Amino acid sequence: MATKILDFIDGQWTDAKASDLLDVVNPAKGAAMAEVVMTPQAVVAQAVEAGHAAYREWRQVPVTDRVQYLFRLKMLMEEHLDEIARIITNECGKTYGESAAEMRRGIENIETAIGAPILMQGYNNEDIARGIDEHMFRQPLGVTAAITPFNFPGMIPLWFLPYAVVTGNAFILKPSEKVPMTSAKLFELIEQAGFPKGVIQLVNGSKETVDALLDHPLVRAVSFVGSTPVARYIYSRATANGKRAQCQGGAKNPVIIMPDADMDTATKIMADSAFGCAGQRCLAASVAITVGSARNIFTEQIADAAVSRKVGYGLDDGVQMGPVITPESKTRIEGIIANSQQQGINVLVDGRNQLVSGYDDGYWVFPTILEGVPPQSDVAKTEIFGPVLSLMYAETIDDAIELVNDRSYGNMACIFTSSGSAARKFRNEADAGNVGVNIGVAAPMAFYPFSGWNESFFGDLHGQGRHGVEFYTQTKVVIERWPKEWSRQF
Repeated sequence: MATKILDFIDGQWTDAKASDLLDVVNPAKGAAMAEVVMTPQAVVAQAVEAGHAAYREWRQVPVTDRVQYLFRLKMLMEEHLDEIARIITNECGKTYGESAAEMRRGIENIETAIGAPILMQGYNNEDIARGIDEHMFRQPLGVTAAITPFNFPGMIPLWFLPYAVVTGNAFILKPSEKVPMTSAKLFELIEQAGFPKGVIQLVNGSKETVDALLDHPLVRAVSFVGSTPVARYIYSRATANGKRAQCQGGAKNPVIIMPDADMDTATKIMADSAFGCAGQRCLAASVAITVGSARNIFTEQIADAAVSRKVGYGLDDGVQMGPVITPESKTRIEGIIANSQQQGINVLVDGRNQLVSGYDDGYWVFPTILEGVPPQSDVAKTEIFGPVLSLMYAETIDDAIELVNDRSYGNMACIFTSSGSAARKFRNEADAGNVGVNIGVAAPMAFYPFSGWNESFFGDLHGQGRHGVEFYTQTKVVIERWPKEWSRQF
């Protein structure tokens, strides 16, 4: 009998008794490992009500005491990092090294949130008028929720969870139904850390579960990471219901390669960026724009890097890239490659129709490079979310920056150059929220916001750092006067 992944509601592991169950599949083996419940609306409501009851007490706990729970959770996650990384590899497909690095970045968010006694401070002025003082305090919202994707099942929940609870809110996580095992392990550690019941809860499921969170009047704020169409849907429905929302959407991340770049370093970093995690990350480089004479040497070197990359099961030695998440993803990615080829784009390196020995049932798409991609083509505008790199060409940096900015997304843009002038121009003019200079994945540290723009983000305050604290708190301004004659009455 398959292991069933349960909900964690009001301090208890709970079987939602849902009629719908979904298999959790190892994408490298094409084999089911467990099954997960699709939590119905009534059970989601129970979790929200339990969270609201817990919030009323939790908000009164001093922040210096709330951080102690995060200290314990951090230590538990350090102790179990290897185990969690192996779970991520098995249900998500990425390599063990990528999984461990993901958890390291997640733990950094716990460390940053531990600074909440300073991060959530307000401010004040004495004598705004004679004998009158004014103060601004930050107070929690109530019940908050996050809906997180398959590609970083350990890290992305921790963009939100630590900041929500340390500022005094209750928090409900709805992870991707494709990768619920990582969250189940995380909640085992949350239970061991001793958080009061109802403060942090887990509900599994799909659209019905999400809509129940979006519609419940006691849910005050919603965080989301995923595709742009779904981000737009969640942002619209959440805000229509009067909730705060921060919704990270899709991406089509361009990287400029200047002729003066260190080409060996740029190639290695670009291969890791484009093909790491099988291209299934919102900060993956998906378009390389070579400028002038950089074209020939970079094209040759990146093609060699793609062909030589070792693809396989992420727990096997020496593997550099795993499978894509589902057979549907494999079919969709291969269809985009085929459509590009039909439009006359050269498939310089073709990752279709290849197998990994011993893992014939895995969802394999090998590194792929499309050469000479026209800026207005379908593939130039589409988020592929797979190990496919498009090559474009420009004569000048101005032309290259124009290509960078000619897109609806604005998640990340990078440049490789040895020119400070070119780097400064690029970072000033690039229309993206995360910008890298000689960096392939411009992932902000936990104490900076994850700053997507345009159709890559819907909302005002991003995840992580001070933005996280501000998103999960509301400001209260107090103006007070205490005349001396009143004091003498007591």
